[in-house]
Amino acid sequence: MGFGVFIHRSDSVYDDSPAEQYQFPSQYLGRVRACLCDWIIYYEPRKVAATRGYFAVAKVAEVIPDPKAPGMYLALIEPGSYLDFINPVPFSGTEGVVERGVLNDEGRISGRAQSAVRPISAADFNRILALGLDEHQPELPRTGEQDAMLFNAGLDEGAQAPFAFEQERVRVTQLSSRIIRDRLFRRLVVQAYDKRCAITGLKLINGGGRAEVDAAHIRPIEANGPDTLTNGIALSGTAHWMFDRGLISLSDDLDILVSRHANDPDSIRGLINRTGCAIVPTRAFERPHPHFLRWHRENCFKQ
Repeated sequence: MGFGVFIHRSDSVYDDSPAEQYQFPSQYLGRVRACLCDWIIYYEPRKVAATRGYFAVAKVAEVIPDPKAPGMYLALIEPGSYLDFINPVPFSGTEGVVERGVLNDEGRISGRAQSAVRPISAADFNRILALGLDEHQPELPRTGEQDAMLFNAGLDEGAQAPFAFEQERVRVTQLSSRIIRDRLFRRLVVQAYDKRCAITGLKLINGGGRAEVDAAHIRPIEANGPDTLTNGIALSGTAHWMFDRGLISLSDDLDILVSRHANDPDSIRGLINRTGCAIVPTRAFERPHPHFLRWHRENCFKQ
């Protein structure tokens, strides 16, 4: 077992779905198998316009031949392990290249940086993870909520910020915590939606600086929905309640749909922003994916 880096482009010609599977040719089979049952980081190369750099973490559960493409293989991602970074991490930061394993003995970038699949040291893995999941200034919790710094539970006083630990595997253990993943997912979604409800258009912030919107999973965790931004949407409490109960949904074009079974459809329409469409991020990789919207309409929405 070992950590790895998988290169993925948002315009990839491969049959990739980062939260579910990664397709690759046989030349990388040995390297992918070396990551089996361990964690990898996804990286989008610099030549891609508006690259996200290192943008997510996931765990490889299984490696199989691709049944649809002879000579190709699939790395199947462990359900519930994928997590988008709060902060996309560039290849080079203020202190130079963050993945130092791609440097040669002279400190220059070697050909290893071009490999679509490559091993990564624990030190490089932890460095990238620390940058990608650094919450900077965590939001103050609502009354009765778990404290945002619960991530540090069990650490000695004076321990550093989230994901800044010395022990190599501590971060990996934390990635499996539902409490921590929910908080990181909320931070990711609320940040992408600029703290605004996608349905009502309202942007309400309390005295502690906390946005009064929830980060809703379009396909719920209980139904194997991943913690990916494209499976998330920022909703106010009322909109979230209606969305989860199938009283509202979204078309693939993001039109807001109101169920015929709603007992007061006029009041629901009165809550919807005047465009009638969900207000979502402009970048495609941050917007709700039609795959998840379709699942919601077919499994939750009361048509």
